[in-house]
Amino acid sequence: MDRITISDLEVFAYHGVLKEENSLGQKFLISAELYMDVSEAAKDDDISKSINYANICKEIDTFLKNHTFKLIETMADRLAKHLLILYKNLDEICIKIKKPWAPILMTLDTVSVTVNRKWHNVYLSLGSNMGDMEDNINKAIILLDKEEDCHLIRVSTLRLTKPVGPVKQNDFLNGALYMKTLKNPYELLALIGSIENELKRVREIHWGPRTIDLDILLYDDQIIQSEELIIPHVEMDKRLFVLEPMAELAPWLRHPVLGVTMRELLGTWYHNPV
Repeated sequence: MDRITISDLEVFAYHGVLKEENSLGQKFLISAELYMDVSEAAKDDDISKSINYANICKEIDTFLKNHTFKLIETMADRLAKHLLILYKNLDEICIKIKKPWAPILMTLDTVSVTVNRKWHNVYLSLGSNMGDMEDNINKAIILLDKEEDCHLIRVSTLRLTKPVGPVKQNDFLNGALYMKTLKNPYELLALIGSIENELKRVREIHWGPRTIDLDILLYDDQIIQSEELIIPHVEMDKRLFVLEPMAELAPWLRHPVLGVTMRELLGTWYHNPV
């Protein structure tokens, strides 16, 4: 990935834990590493296909002057996300904020915090078997895409599928979507829970009927196993209602544990259906 670097931009702003820092202000030094593909800009010698670093500097200055944060950790995090959302061709950013006048009553050069933020590739499964199933799924998609730090890329075809498990119930309408997000896996899990609650999902019976069902299938190539979250989703490789839409969205994407593609997993299921 190509990189544009801005080093030690001086910004005078009003951030800090102490009241005096918020009222009197102080100097901060901001460095940014901007990751993006600049090949088209280089080929055509066209600044509109890159990122104008002068505009970035002005945006950093404006953002930090228009907001007040207690911690430079918060400053760096919010600034990084703001720039990623604002500049659509920016894939990843590393922000370093130095505080030369840190009030510790000792001699030092600077105190600094560095954060790295980027757009993550995420695949979610979608399902409903109560009420207007297609409308339920569409409402969930709209709510996801309303989040400024979530960008919907593509939604699969929706398919009617037989329910899995011992509970007698209606067929499901299932699909999957591909999106990019700045949220970490647990923040995304919380968002999914809030959307399910808004759409009146009720969890009364395990594997029972539901208005809406959203699950994180894949998050980049991360492997997570905790009490709250397991990624890749458990048994996604054994569920036709997951494999068909995933093979449609990303046929050559490899399962991070099994090491085989979605298309290969679907072919295996057809030969040995579960």
